[in-house]
Amino acid sequence: MSEAASARSRLAADRAAGIGPLEPMLRAWLPAQRWFAGKGRTIGRIRAVSAAELLPPGSDPGLLHLLLDVDGDCYQLLLGIRASLPPALAPALIGHPEDGPYAGRAVYEGLGDPRLAALLLERLRSPGALGPLRFDRDPAAPVAAGLTPRPLSGEQTNSSLIYGDSYILKVFRRVGPGVNPDLELPRALAAAGCARVPAPVAWYEAELPGGEPLTLGVLQPYLRGSDDGWQLALRRLGAGADFTAEAHALGRATAEVHSALAAALPTLALGPEQTARLAAGMTARLAATAREVPALRPYEAGLRGAFDALAASRGAGVPAQRIHGDLHLGQTLRTADGSWALIDFEGEPARPLADRRRPEPAVRDIAGILRSFDYAARSHRPFAPAWADACRAAFCEGYARTTGRDPREDPVLLRAYETDKAVYEARYESRHRPDWLHVPMAAIRRLSQPRRPAHRVPRVPPPLPAPGSISPHPHPRQKPPRRPLA
Repeated sequence: MSEAASARSRLAADRAAGIGPLEPMLRAWLPAQRWFAGKGRTIGRIRAVSAAELLPPGSDPGLLHLLLDVDGDCYQLLLGIRASLPPALAPALIGHPEDGPYAGRAVYEGLGDPRLAALLLERLRSPGALGPLRFDRDPAAPVAAGLTPRPLSGEQTNSSLIYGDSYILKVFRRVGPGVNPDLELPRALAAAGCARVPAPVAWYEAELPGGEPLTLGVLQPYLRGSDDGWQLALRRLGAGADFTAEAHALGRATAEVHSALAAALPTLALGPEQTARLAAGMTARLAATAREVPALRPYEAGLRGAFDALAASRGAGVPAQRIHGDLHLGQTLRTADGSWALIDFEGEPARPLADRRRPEPAVRDIAGILRSFDYAARSHRPFAPAWADACRAAFCEGYARTTGRDPREDPVLLRAYETDKAVYEARYESRHRPDWLHVPMAAIRRLSQPRRPAHRVPRVPPPLPAPGSISPHPHPRQKPPRRPLA
């Protein structure tokens, strides 16, 4: 590290130790952010974990990178510092400290400032360290310079910047030690030759004493002209158009990703004891949700039967591998050439990072997509159950076309995961969108009924040779219409 950089890092550390002048305004600002997990409760302790000035001290604008410990959760902030804030940046204002190193200056959300957003891209273009931050990139994928940044609006758990029409940078807000699956899995898929998830071209991390690095941001290609899978499905449904060809192709794409992940990363088989613990976890989530969502209580016993059946059915192991972890139609893109891509491999952000990196049965992803078809159909007036059923069947047939095994051939496992997903949805909708609670409740009523004997699934032909490209909700955590890989 150069002497100037070392001095800058020491100054940032000194300023972080004196974060006190910023604390009152951050306490007021953080709960209003969509990505803040502590909504609904008073903030207790707030402490700076690390600080780095990404521009020389005294620059106008300045850019302060902070990792903040807020009641045990670590958040990434990029704060702009200006003597006065231009009118266009007024909505980004956090406050004006009365004392300390930034006294009298405007402190604001820095990602909305084009000058500061452009600086992030320049840092990613030039690998190296800056205080606790380390910037890195794929040497085989040079990053273009001089691209105009713009923020992607409507983000929930993270923030994203689009650079020209070439790249999108996902900035993780709630972070923890260990590589984020949204960096780990796309890199593994690229190494395995799977083109369904374009590889990251650059990323940055924080290296803190005594622990694993924290993944802070990932730069990926921006897929111009692509359609958000959720919005595409709604448009087809609204027009009364068939969607089974797209669902079939999406099933094949999902299977290709699963197969590549299984080949690239460790797999295991969940034995009877592990499967019983898996079912017990589902049962515990059901009980907790029933306490919170009164509408669920009449169906609790019937739903529990799906988990009891899973626990009792496993003499042999259940295959487990790395998966997407939060798959639904809003996590898919149909690209301009008609092929499907899967995005957002972060998993459910509310789950601990270590849990999101554990192998799980691939059927969890399948259940997420099947539930998403149901969400789409129930967003239509009148409800279109035949459309959903046809899409669900086509997806499973497409999946089997690639793997040789239809997910419906294991109805006990599939039903358990669909039930667990519907229970999660009921809790989410009860908390955030009560007007949507009827959607998962319809599935809960269906899934709580005693299981009828499964119909025989038609035998699917063996997989074809891997093709080049296949041509031809809001769901919980559903993002607004979008085209990027973010």
